[in-house]
Amino acid sequence: MDLEITPPRALKGEVRVPGDKSISHRAVMLGALAEGDTCIENFLMGADCLATVRCLSALGASFTGPDDQGRLTVHGRGAGALREPEDVLDAGNSGTTMRLLLGILAGLPFFSVITGDASLRRRPMKRVTGPLSMMGADIRGRQEGNLAPLAVRGGTLQGMEYTSPVASAQVKSALLLAGLLAAGRTSVSEPALSRDHTERMLQYFGAAVHRTGCTTRITGGQTLQARPVTVPGDISSAAFLMVAAAVVPGSAVTIREVGVNPTRDGIVQVLKEMGADIEIFNIHEQSGEPVADIRVRHSRLRGVTVTGALIPRLIDEIPVLAVAGALAEGELVVRDAAELKVKESNRIATVAVELKKFGVDIQELPDGLQVRGGRPLTGARCASHGDHRIAMAMTVAGMAARGKTVIQGAECVDVSFPGFDGILASLRVE
Repeated sequence: MDLEITPPRALKGEVRVPGDKSISHRAVMLGALAEGDTCIENFLMGADCLATVRCLSALGASFTGPDDQGRLTVHGRGAGALREPEDVLDAGNSGTTMRLLLGILAGLPFFSVITGDASLRRRPMKRVTGPLSMMGADIRGRQEGNLAPLAVRGGTLQGMEYTSPVASAQVKSALLLAGLLAAGRTSVSEPALSRDHTERMLQYFGAAVHRTGCTTRITGGQTLQARPVTVPGDISSAAFLMVAAAVVPGSAVTIREVGVNPTRDGIVQVLKEMGADIEIFNIHEQSGEPVADIRVRHSRLRGVTVTGALIPRLIDEIPVLAVAGALAEGELVVRDAAELKVKESNRIATVAVELKKFGVDIQELPDGLQVRGGRPLTGARCASHGDHRIAMAMTVAGMAARGKTVIQGAECVDVSFPGFDGILASLRVE
């Protein structure tokens, strides 16, 4: 599907974005491990989260929904009620589904095989399968367990202390979920604090989880109790609207009920440092997560340097941050972001290739990007590379460019932001 974009006169209005992808995944998984009914509101009806539902259904979990309003109920009977699947589990394009489910499968006493689409089968899994094997799981796959399909024989795990070489919420979450099903205590240390949705939700479901600095600990054998979950709006989805409002002259956009977890709000901090007019208000807690409304008005931006511990807090927002940098004065530099190379696409390479089509002065770095802003953008014909965040970032660039922009393969946007084009249309002032 091609998406055509022309620059609006301004963007104005109030909107909500779909439910947080990370939290939707985790609510389904913990609901399946818990005892009782977990009623989920605002569940993300995207391809990735639906892949998680299908995988857990194949493992014997029972669901009602999801309906058109994003209501989904998980009828949990505890981890012991999950059973060996009759067929191969298919995670689709979802790295979160595969990596987190590997942690659960490693702790269950049966055999399973999990795979994904061509893109996911190229993405590295050794960062998860390696430590899970150290805990006692028998995991086999291509390249010595680095690439799917992956065969898992689990159920006899022993907790351990693990120091991760990367700050990755997927690695940490997989090991914490395995630790919940293991004997003894499991601790995971990382070089910087990654997003903490798993820890928050485990605690919300009644588990004792302890964090000291960048080390998180859990003791196995705890029972989770089902609780209702209202999923906040996804800040990674809101980021595209935030940048669009900041760069399109005359704009003023309010996004309601967005998750503002401090391990995920790096995009807000960086945009403010760039000079963006952003107001965060109506802050409250919802199902263990901080939530707020975000108002963004057009403003003049300036380049900044983004590096270090800030990177895990905005890793998914870097493609659209590069668009902001292209429309800012001065230079935007992103370092320490080599993780972008192993997402749905190599986002360092794809962002550079696609923004150059608009006339942007952008260079790839070994671990990031260098963007020299201040040039006017000219509409272009872009490829999504099958990556939802690339497609949406180029859409934002098109809204600030002269002339028409065409995004090829824009259907991938539904992975995380169903209805993206409709929400943009509702904000347009012609």
